[in-house]
This record gives sequence, C-alpha cells and structure tokens, in this order.
Amino acid sequence: MGQAGYKQFCPVAMASEIVCTRWTMVLMRELVAGTTRFNDLRRGLPKMSPALLSTRLKELELAGVVERRPLRAEKSVFEYHLTDAGKDLRSVVEALGNWGQKWVESSVSLKNLDPSLLMWDMRRNLNPSPFPKRRSVVQFIYSDLPSTKNSWWLVIEPDGMVDLCWSNPGFDVDLYVTTDLRTMTSIWMGLSTVASDRDKIELIGSREIAADMQTWLGLSPFAKQKKLVS
Repeated sequence: MGQAGYKQFCPVAMASEIVCTRWTMVLMRELVAGTTRFNDLRRGLPKMSPALLSTRLKELELAGVVERRPLRAEKSVFEYHLTDAGKDLRSVVEALGNWGQKWVESSVSLKNLDPSLLMWDMRRNLNPSPFPKRRSVVQFIYSDLPSTKNSWWLVIEPDGMVDLCWSNPGFDVDLYVTTDLRTMTSIWMGLSTVASDRDKIELIGSREIAADMQTWLGLSPFAKQKKLVS
C-alpha cells in the first residue's frame, strides 16, 4: 500500500496498516452507512480530494475490504460495496464513533463545522414518517454563513425518499428553519435539542412539521451515546 508499515506481526499493527491511514476510517464510516457511488462518497467527505478518495478505495479493494462492481444500467459507472471483511468492520467504526461522542470535548467537536457534511448526514438519517403523504420541502437557512452557502433544501417525497439540494429546487417550501450552523450541529450531534435551543431557532411555516422537528430531524447515529466530558 505504499507505506513503510509497522513491521509487527501483532494483529492490531497489521489491521492498522489497512484502516488507519489518513481518511480511511472516515471513508469506512460512509461505506458502512451504505454509500456506494463515488460522487456520493465525495458528498459525505467534502474535504477529501477526489484523487485521495480514489487511492483509498483502491487500497481497500486490494486489501479485500471493498469490492468494485460495474453497473449494468450505466456504462463506465461503478459502485463500491463492502466485502464480508469490510462488513466485519462495522462494529469497529461504531465503537470508534461512540468513543469520540463519549470522550471528545464538545467544544473541540463544534470547532469543526461543515454545512455540506451536516446537511448530507441529516438527509441520510432523516425520518420521513412524521411528514404528510405528499412532497414536503424544508429550507434551512444558516444566518452566520455567506449568502452563497447559507441555504439548503431537504425534499421529502411521499414514498419516503429524501433529496438534498444546494440550489432552490423550485417547490413550495413547507417550513423555513433559520438558525446558526453551530446550533444545528449541536442538535445533530445530540449535545442539545430543538427544545433546549428553541430561542436560537426561527421556524416559519407548517406548525405540524415544526412541532415534530426533533422526531424527523436526521441526527447522528452516535447522538444517543451519553457524553461524559463537556
């Protein structure tokens, strides 16, 4: 894999040579979450260069962790799927995430704000069941960001499919959510709630959708882990 390695027979050292290179565990987080397309992996890893992403995927493929499969319906398009060895890393990814949620200080976590990653994860984990059985649109407006980056749209279809838009999709908006990025990230991480931060959030539109926001909001899969450091 182009690295010197630890040169130890210890299984921890040998496994670390595969999964502990820079960005690899974060990439595994996306693969474990079910992301398979290269462009979707990029959306979940917005600060990772395409070249490095391609390199890490090739390394994982050579290590037998990932399998690249061609799509019959789309020429020259591939998907990346976890092998049995890759699926066996799910518990490792979950344990690492729970440890970070439990022991890394909130102030440290909330220094690393990223609206594109936040909204992508919210889209992936959103619970569509509280929404009416029609297309619903929620627009998030981050008041502390420049106008070119402060608006995001979640489009929830009647069948439960959820899409994230960077530009106005042209549909009527059911609920406008205006807040700052730190507040929404804190809620997503489970460090606070919609109710506890209600004075920092402006909700305009459907009262029913607004009332159920904590229920449908796509929180981090680690949000339930109790944090032991403030």
